[in-house]
Amino acid sequence: MSETLNTPSASLAGGTWDLGDLTVTRFGYGAMQLAGPGVMGPPADHDGALAVLREAAALGITHVDTSGAYGPRVTNRLIREALHPYAASLHIVTKVGAVRDQQGGWPPARRPEDLRRAVREDLEDLGLESLDVVNLRLGDARGPRPGSLAEPFETLVELQRQGLIRHLGVSNATAEQVAEAQAIAPIVCVQNMYNLAYRQDDELIDELAGKGIAYVPFFPLGGFTPLQSTALSDVATRLEATPMSVALAWLLRRSPNILLIPGTSSVAHLRENVTGAGLSLSGEDLAELDKIGRGGAPAE
Repeated sequence: MSETLNTPSASLAGGTWDLGDLTVTRFGYGAMQLAGPGVMGPPADHDGALAVLREAAALGITHVDTSGAYGPRVTNRLIREALHPYAASLHIVTKVGAVRDQQGGWPPARRPEDLRRAVREDLEDLGLESLDVVNLRLGDARGPRPGSLAEPFETLVELQRQGLIRHLGVSNATAEQVAEAQAIAPIVCVQNMYNLAYRQDDELIDELAGKGIAYVPFFPLGGFTPLQSTALSDVATRLEATPMSVALAWLLRRSPNILLIPGTSSVAHLRENVTGAGLSLSGEDLAELDKIGRGGAPAE
C-alpha cells in the first residue's frame, strides 16, 4: 500500500521499493542513534529525539528501522510516543536475535523463547498488533558467522503464521544463510554491513535485485568509524557537498534494491542526509567513487 508523500524530498532521493505488499521510500531512517551513549539508556534530549522522528515523517520517509535491543527498548518506545497512531504509509522494520548486556555487548538471543519474547516486547513497545517486517539478526558484533539459521528462522515463520509478523528478513547474514532462509520461507530484505569502502556483498546485492529482494546496508556511512577517502572528498568538493551526502547518493545509485537507513539524533543532520542523497552523480563521479571499494582508491 502507498500514500502520497508529505513532501517530495524522500521520494526524490531514490523513489520507493516494495517490501512484499508494503511500499517504502528507498531513503529511510535508522533509529539506533536515538538511544543514549553506546546505544544504552534514554537519550540526553528526549524532546529532540521525538522531533527527529516527527521530522522524518514530515519529510515523507516511510521506512523506519529499529530494534528492541536499542536502549534496550528505548527507541521503540520513542517511536510510539512520537508517531503513534501511525500513518498507513509508515512501515516499521525491527530485528530480533540479540540483546544487550551490562557491559554494552550484543550477545545472541536466538532460542525460540528469546525470539518469542522479543517479538512480544516489540509489539507492546511499538503499540502494534502485527510487526511489518522482522529481521533475524545472525552472527555477532564482529560480523556474520557460518552456521544454520533453521531453528530461529522457523520460530519467526511460526510467529508469522500466527499473524504477529507480516514479512521476514535476515541481518548480519552470510550468502549461504540468505539462501537457507529463502528455502524455508520468503524473505523481503537482507540487512548487512555495506558502504562505499566495504563491498563484500556486491555479488549478493545483484542476486537479490534479480529476485526483487531489498538489500539494506547498515553502517552506510562507516558506522563508528566514518568513511574517509581522498577520492570521496574530491568528488564532494567538486559537487560542493559533504562526503557523507555523496556516499549516500552513491548507494542509491549502486542498485535499485538498496534501501538506506542512515541514523542521526539531529533534525538538521536528517535534513542534510535527505537532501544529499538526491545529489546528481555523473559517470565520472561514479567511476571515481567505485574505485574506493575495489582497491583503486583506498579508504584512509
